[in-house]
Amino acid sequence: MKYLNHITEAIGNTPLVKLNKVTGDVKATILAKVEYLNPGNSVKDRMAIRMIEDAEKAGILKPGGTIIEGTSGNTGMGLALAAIAKGYKCIFTLADKQSKEKMDILKAVGAEVVVCPTNVAPEHPDSYYSVAKRLNQEIPNSFYPNQYDNLSNWKAHYESTGPEIWEQSGGKVTHFITGVGTGGTVSGISKYLKEKNPALQTIGIDTYGSVFKKYKETGIFDENEIYSYATEGIGEDILPKNVDFDLIDQFIKVTDKDGAVMTRRLAKEEGLFVGWSSGTAVYGALEYARENSLTENDVVVVLLPDHGTRYLGKIYNDEWMRAQGYID
Repeated sequence: MKYLNHITEAIGNTPLVKLNKVTGDVKATILAKVEYLNPGNSVKDRMAIRMIEDAEKAGILKPGGTIIEGTSGNTGMGLALAAIAKGYKCIFTLADKQSKEKMDILKAVGAEVVVCPTNVAPEHPDSYYSVAKRLNQEIPNSFYPNQYDNLSNWKAHYESTGPEIWEQSGGKVTHFITGVGTGGTVSGISKYLKEKNPALQTIGIDTYGSVFKKYKETGIFDENEIYSYATEGIGEDILPKNVDFDLIDQFIKVTDKDGAVMTRRLAKEEGLFVGWSSGTAVYGALEYARENSLTENDVVVVLLPDHGTRYLGKIYNDEWMRAQGYID
């Protein structure tokens, strides 16, 4: 008989899928790494299981413990699946801008969800970062993975996602493009691919209201760059330790609207029912390909982080899209 002992064993080995219709006049081959085919429907499954297993080995996470994490939703789902397999409880803090679907999904897999305000500074006691840290201090036998600064995050992608992309592309990948949030995905994959091909270019996709692009270009953490934005899962108002700026050659900013519209195009034109940051990453990848006149010899791999079910009330809701001014 062929079967898995638990659903977490299904993590990884997601396919590369060629984009055909949204690419327009772009000559380069654009390949999507479809991460919603992980069991928790996102790329975060990979690092979630790694953070838990590393904590177990270090003796930080003990039997019967509680996992407490600040998340935009997807890391929480990955942690919850691992917790079910291993017998842990979960408490997740989320900013109130995150979709209701993300919160409901986390509750469905047994997690407790604490909703925190979006428009407060990271160090504010009510921010989802601060609340997670406080709960970790208050609750006995609890573990705070801290995906932003936990280096098990990028190591998971260095050891799994990066090698998969290299093998699946036959070593022909010339550009890697992904949204940047905690930084684990971009840093781990980029480190592996650049070791294989130092000429490979890594492009980070950022959003307006995030500090990454300006920090990369100037070395200045400019608080004036920080303001509220709607796109979920990418961009930051902090500098996570997992973001290795030396491994990212360039950042491109994409508006909330451009990302949202491309997300819907991917569903209708490519059959890829993906989340908001996936559309943002593809929009940025196509913009980069055009501006840099990429040719038939270029192979661009763009990572699609999660599934469209997380955004049914937003991106895939016509009334919501009209209210935001994203569609007529």
